[in-house]
Amino acid sequence: MAERRGFGRIRKRSSGRWQAGYVGPDMELHHAPVTFLRKGDAEAWLNAEHRLMEVGEWTSPEQRDRARHAADGTLNEYAPTWLATHRRSDGTPLKPRTQAHYQKLLDTRILPQLGDLPMRAMTEDTLTDWRDNLPNTPVMNAHAYALLRGILTTAAKSDARIKPPVVAGAAKAKTTHKAEPATLDELATIVANMPERYRLAILLMSWCALRFGEVTELRRQDIDLRRSRIRIRRAVVLVNHERIVTTPKSEAGVRDVSIPPHLVPLVHAHLDEHAQPGPAGLLFPAVSGSHLSQSTLNGKPSRRRIIKGRIVNEGATGFCRAREAAGRPDLRLHDLRHTGAVLAAQTGATLAELMARLGHSTPGAAMRYQHAARDRDKAIAEALSRMVTV
Repeated sequence: MAERRGFGRIRKRSSGRWQAGYVGPDMELHHAPVTFLRKGDAEAWLNAEHRLMEVGEWTSPEQRDRARHAADGTLNEYAPTWLATHRRSDGTPLKPRTQAHYQKLLDTRILPQLGDLPMRAMTEDTLTDWRDNLPNTPVMNAHAYALLRGILTTAAKSDARIKPPVVAGAAKAKTTHKAEPATLDELATIVANMPERYRLAILLMSWCALRFGEVTELRRQDIDLRRSRIRIRRAVVLVNHERIVTTPKSEAGVRDVSIPPHLVPLVHAHLDEHAQPGPAGLLFPAVSGSHLSQSTLNGKPSRRRIIKGRIVNEGATGFCRAREAAGRPDLRLHDLRHTGAVLAAQTGATLAELMARLGHSTPGAAMRYQHAARDRDKAIAEALSRMVTV
């Protein structure tokens, strides 16, 4: 007969050995992989399992048993389990977009070349050859290497035979696009050339440095006009061609952002003319009433097409048209957030204030905007001197 306990159950088998088991967070019954000679050993195993649950590090005993033998298995066998059970540094599950991104990296860059190899066969030479044969996509390749290192590092904790190799420079990538913030005149031109119902979206992405996913999920109830604040509590992400409402990118992304006073009348007007009715009404709904897509806001660049044998010049639309009118064809939607961050830094905002306004959890990104502001201040000083020498 099984002995009732506060957590789990213990019973004595006919062989005289003790069996321990419990119902886990997955609502499945799990037994210890072995039986115990002493009852106290069975109790100790249950206590250890309970502690794993309390600290948020629990995975099923079966999964851990497979992980302990990871070195003998292949990456094809280990990676799905890792992806399904991995947790972020704060102990929470991976966000859907992150999980989809990792799955894409596994499917397109990691498993086709390395999937059939045993985990213990991942050497520096193996990973160097793998990296040299990847497509010429530096950022994605750096992400793939970081993911592979993370998987191997986790497996090494369970099996000392696995030695995660280090490939110098593989985790870094030089980005080809360097965001140059828009000037105030360029920003004004961009806004003037956007469809009226989307002008406020451009203004919020720039002056309030909001992410597109945060803007497109804004609802009437998120706008506090009495205090001139926007409450950022949710965001929309695109996962496998499906839009999902989730929490912001990081815990720091949950924040209140003050609206610059010159935008408040425009927010009033937009709420009156373009937002959906009711507290949950979207500020920037698509024509269908659902979430606005980035492709709709972005529009299409000007292009030349051949239709029925005739050359047809098609004009740009949306943000593509607006940035062309401003003479900034290099500008991307996300660069508007960069513009807003630099503008905030130019006010003399401290690093902590920038992090709070932008929703950054680490100082690194906010420091880049402070550097940009200092560079701009040097340019202003030089311009002042030129006024004297003219």
